[in-house]
This record gives sequence, C-alpha cells and structure tokens, in this order.
Amino acid sequence: MTQTNVAAVILAAGLGTRMKSAVPKVLHKVAGQPMIGHLLDRLTSFGTDRTVVVTSPDMSTVAEYVAPCPTATQDPPLGTGHAVLAAREALSGFDGDILILFGDTPLLTEETMRAMVEARRGKNNPAVAVLGFTPEDPGEYGRLVNESNGGLEKIVEYRDATDAEREIGLCNAGIMAVDGARLFALLDEVGNDNAKGEYYLTDIVAIARKKGWGCVTVETDDPDEVMGVNSRTGLAEAEAAFQYRLRLQAMEDGATLQDPDAVWFSHDTRLGKDVTIGPNVVFGPGVEIGDNVEIRAFSHIEGATVDRDAIIGPFARLRPGADIGADVHIGNFVEVKEARLDEGAKANHLSYIGDSWVGKGANIGAGTITCNYDGFFKSRTEIGPGAFIGSNTALVAPVKVGAGAITGAGSVIAKDVADDALAITRAPQEERTEWALKYRIRKKAEKEKEQKEAG
Repeated sequence: MTQTNVAAVILAAGLGTRMKSAVPKVLHKVAGQPMIGHLLDRLTSFGTDRTVVVTSPDMSTVAEYVAPCPTATQDPPLGTGHAVLAAREALSGFDGDILILFGDTPLLTEETMRAMVEARRGKNNPAVAVLGFTPEDPGEYGRLVNESNGGLEKIVEYRDATDAEREIGLCNAGIMAVDGARLFALLDEVGNDNAKGEYYLTDIVAIARKKGWGCVTVETDDPDEVMGVNSRTGLAEAEAAFQYRLRLQAMEDGATLQDPDAVWFSHDTRLGKDVTIGPNVVFGPGVEIGDNVEIRAFSHIEGATVDRDAIIGPFARLRPGADIGADVHIGNFVEVKEARLDEGAKANHLSYIGDSWVGKGANIGAGTITCNYDGFFKSRTEIGPGAFIGSNTALVAPVKVGAGAITGAGSVIAKDVADDALAITRAPQEERTEWALKYRIRKKAEKEKEQKEAG
C-alpha cells in the first residue's frame, strides 16, 4: 500500500451533552492533548492527502484548534451519513480512499488506519471496509454479519437483530475506509426512514451490496482502540487506557517505573535510556528527559528539559521553561520556572528559582528565592559558576551574583555581587548576657501573681 491518495473525514459535530461542558467534546483532553488532536497527529504521520473535520455551528473553537485543516459544517445534525455528506465540497475531485473517523476515539492507531486502507484496496476491490471489535460484553452494539468467504454481509443494529445475530461477538466500531469514487454515490441513496429520521452511515453497506459491490471487515484486537468518549466517565476510561499504553511503551524503551500505575505521562513525554521514575510522578506536556536521570516520588514536570544524570525530587516542581543541565540536583520542594541550571548545580531544599541562570557547580541554599516579579514586570537573576547562595537568601531581580561569590544566610541581595566576593545584608548579631534567664524569671513571677489574684 502506498501512502498517497488517501483522505480522511473526522466527524466532530457531536455536542457531547452528556459531558455537561461548555467545551466541545472533541476538545476534552486525554494525556494532555484534545482527543481530536491525537487523530490529527496519527493522520499526519500516516500522510493523508486531505483531511476534513465536520463540525456543528458555533464550534469555532474546534475550527481554531484543527486549523489549518479545513472544516465543514453539518447543519442541522441529521445523522452520521449526513455528516459525511457535509464534507462533499471539501473532497471535490478526490477519488482515492477515504477514511471516516470519529473525533472522540483518541486511541485509534496509525496501524489500524493502514490496515483499513489495505483491506479496502484488497481482493475484488471492495467498496467499503468496516472496523470491528470484540468486546467482553457486546451489549447493544451493532453486529457485523460476515459471509463464509470473509466478506461483510451486513451491519445490523442490536434492536433489529435476530437472536442468532445477537450471539455474534463482532461489533461495529463505526470507522470505515471507503472508495472515494463510490462514497457519495452510496451516501446519496441513504434514506431516513427510521425512528430518528436520520441518515445513517452504516446503511451504505447494504446499498453497496445491492449494487454488487463487496464489503469487508477489519478487526482490531484491542477494543480500547475504538473506545468512544461520550461522558466524563468515558473520558476517565480513555485516560486510563492511554496511560497504560504510554507506561508500557516507556518501559519497553528502557525506563524503570517503580510503580507504573502511579506515573502519569503526557502524550508527548520523551524519555532517554535508563531513566528511573518513582511513584506519583506527573508529566505535563512538553517534557524531555535525558539518559540516566532519576525522578523521585511526587514530582511534577511540565514544559521542561532535563539533561543526563540529573536527580529531580522528591516533591520537586519543574514548570515551563525549566532547563536542567547534566548532573544537576533539584531536591524536595524546589520549584524552577523559566530558568537554566548549568552542569552540576544544586538546589536541594525548599527554593524557588524563576527567570534565572545558575552557573556550573553553583549551590543554592535552602529557602533561597529569586524575587523575579515586582507586580508589573519580571526581571532576571544570574548566579555565576561556583557561587554559593546561603540559606534563606532573597535575590531581588534584576541582580547578578558573580562566579565563586558567596551570599550570607538570611541576606536580601538587591545589588550585583562581584566575583569571589561575600555579600551579606543581615544586621550584626548582638548578645545580652543572661537576658533570657532574667526574662523567664520575670515572666514566671507575672504568671504566678495573675493566678493568685484569680483565686
């Protein structure tokens, strides 16, 4: 099979009323990406010549998200067959194979799409290839009735099926690959003589058979792949299935997950070799982790890059723009945002590093914060190589601490510090001999007097 002369129609007009959301259903996220985005990524990898997304009126947010992919509007919504007809103009002149997909099936794989097109281009030139699956409980799914020679005889809805047909375990996933030269001729003959008065895409199988055109079935061995999301419960189920897939892939690619079920990936998380990830680690979008990195428990990482041999956490937070160099240590309750830490730098305890550069081998003491925002503007802090920032230092940006410089614990540094200098701003220590003892004696006497007067 070549990768050319294939188009896709993604049906995304459903309002998703059971989601009870102002957000269109297909824009709800799985693994950090809108569901329809997963399909668009797979189609990009597949290499379709055209892709059209069918939406409802007032779905400008969907159109904006899928751009520059064109959209077609189904108005009013009159069933799945009617929805595909809305894409007719966008597919004008196209006579290759057309994949018909649903925007709420984020787990559909590129491999299955290829299998669908291969089947459509197979023996005897069938008009339609339909994707089937065998769930543990077929329930009220439509059934795929196959002939003895392997061809698809018909799709029968559960309510219309005979007892024998209801015993069939192969169910209709709704996804199809159709010969583009015949698709709209089939759709033009679909009627709406049914209880809902809608035009059903599934009717094209029967119409094709009446014309003497063959139809075939492709079966996925993973029912999760065709899971459609219609509710928040379904969204959670899709998330769980997608996370299982991502965890398995991470381990197969050479990462150690100490408690796989407690690690949450984004769709685009990139891990190097021999990465170790502790329990309850969450990856948001845009994360790339280098080789031999250890990420300890309860860390949250998003929009960040971590180079080789670094140690992150436990309880660390890397926010967008965090750029962690090789062999850097980011410890418990340390937050990094829009900051670069060069090789060997350490921030092991209770610190905030934002809008900053930390040079090679610098040490950030516990309780240090970069004061990067004055209520109107953000400013930058620069900490030179080998600098030592004492505990509870507040670095008021814009400010530079030179290479090898030291700041005294508890200092507020608001002016630049020269290389190898000591900067300290706390008041001189004062000691009053036996003051604490006299204080306790006085307070004890006052308390005894108060208790005596109270009687």
